Amino acid sequence: MSYIDELGTKAKAASGECAALTETKKNEILKEIADLLLNSKEEIIRENGKDIENAHKNNMTQALIDRLTLSEARIDGMAEGVMQVMALADPVGKVIGGGTLKNGLSIVKKSVPLGVIGIIFESRPNVTVDAGVLCLKAGNTVILRGGSDAINSNKCLVGIMRKAAERCGVNPDIVQLVEDTSRDTATELMKANEYLDVLIPRGGGGLINAVIKNATVPVIQTGEGNCHVYVDRFADIDTAVAIVDNAKTQRPSVCNAIENVLVHKNIAEGFLKKLSEKWNGKVQFIGDSHSAEYITLEREATDEDYRKEFLDYTIAVKVVDDIDEAIAHINRFGTKHSECIVTEHLKNAEKFQREIDAAAVYVNASTRFTDGFEFGLGAEIGISTQKLHVRGPMGLEALTTFKYLINGNGQIRG
Repeated sequence: MSYIDELGTKAKAASGECAALTETKKNEILKEIADLLLNSKEEIIRENGKDIENAHKNNMTQALIDRLTLSEARIDGMAEGVMQVMALADPVGKVIGGGTLKNGLSIVKKSVPLGVIGIIFESRPNVTVDAGVLCLKAGNTVILRGGSDAINSNKCLVGIMRKAAERCGVNPDIVQLVEDTSRDTATELMKANEYLDVLIPRGGGGLINAVIKNATVPVIQTGEGNCHVYVDRFADIDTAVAIVDNAKTQRPSVCNAIENVLVHKNIAEGFLKKLSEKWNGKVQFIGDSHSAEYITLEREATDEDYRKEFLDYTIAVKVVDDIDEAIAHINRFGTKHSECIVTEHLKNAEKFQREIDAAAVYVNASTRFTDGFEFGLGAEIGISTQKLHVRGPMGLEALTTFKYLINGNGQIRG
């Protein structure tokens, strides 16, 4: 039996128990997880420090090191996130439809857990806790496979969640970590049809594409965010600069940060000069020849640059003739995550929201709001960039499915 077979067998065995947990018992475990996180800060920071040290040795960028780092404040935030999930209504057992047929059959459509969920993600160890507690609250067992960059942090955090389950008298195998971070185990997890009901990759384009290419289990694509702001000819320049600044620099290493700015030719000079002054070298511009007339470019942008998720202080710029060119560009190069128009023109705002194909389409607001907490969903498992069976920030309900319960009194079909 392989390593993944062992984890899968344990997850499957614990699945029935997890699905049957009452809301009270699930909340008891979640409260214990939150308390253990707060009481284990020294241990968590020590183990996270090992990962940070290795990251520096491996010349990881500062933006990615920021994603990896766990401070006391971030641990407090993780614990608060667990408590917020605890406060959410149980998504399992809800009646979501049904009725009585002419023949007397009673049909009830009721929400149930997905079962065993596999999650493959990259360097952010806070995802470990978010994913674990969301899966638990929705009655699912989970197999977590983080990257090698965060292995020490992840071992510590999963150990805390397993300890909490044990203290509450529940099988700790409701949450497991793939501690072997080799590509072979990742590929094997992608093909673990015997055990997994769904696989959720959360990370950059390389990870998403590897899962799409190799997985034989059902997949929900999340994470890759090549997001844009289009500054319309009717935009207020100060508003546009503030939105672009926030969407790019507030936290550049996350999927809802923007990677591209498109600007209408009639407003390009004023906007780009003011944006460049705002950043004063903090962000590197690459762009087309038209934008080079107003700002200093590191180099001219290629199609590959317009497709790229930089995840750092680099942004691609393009001057466009009209809103139709902007929409066509976004629909060509975007990843269907989050897109924004800055405009004071109602018809252009409506046209943009109608024609852009993305999970979240903004008018005059930063794309950084595409987030489970910000949308009122509690912690999120990820942001789905596909259309089936969920789209956008994935909260608790996204981790359930449903079944039909049919009651009769002897009916047979003629």
